[in-house]
Amino acid sequence: MAININNLNNQSQVHQTKQTQVKQQAEQTSTANTQAKQPSADSVSITAQAKQLNALQKKANEAPIVDQKKVDELKKSIASGDYKVDPQKLAASIANFEFKLI
Repeated sequence: MAININNLNNQSQVHQTKQTQVKQQAEQTSTANTQAKQPSADSVSITAQAKQLNALQKKANEAPIVDQKKVDELKKSIASGDYKVDPQKLAASIANFEFKLI
């Protein structure tokens, strides 16, 4: 039985050529996919509600934590005995607050 050495060598060259072509096609496809998937320029848009919320937050941060004028008035009223507590109104306010917590 004779083996054709030229034919074997030719088949391996064909196989190598096909492998090279497949690799080249894969690289081209990969490059095309990479170029197609590149995002366009990033952009951000802020809604009107977000702008309004930001303005409110700035205003709240600038406001004093304690209304010192009101505190001084209450101190004067308590010291002079003019500050009166309505027990029914106080109880209703506490109950209302408790119900809101539930």
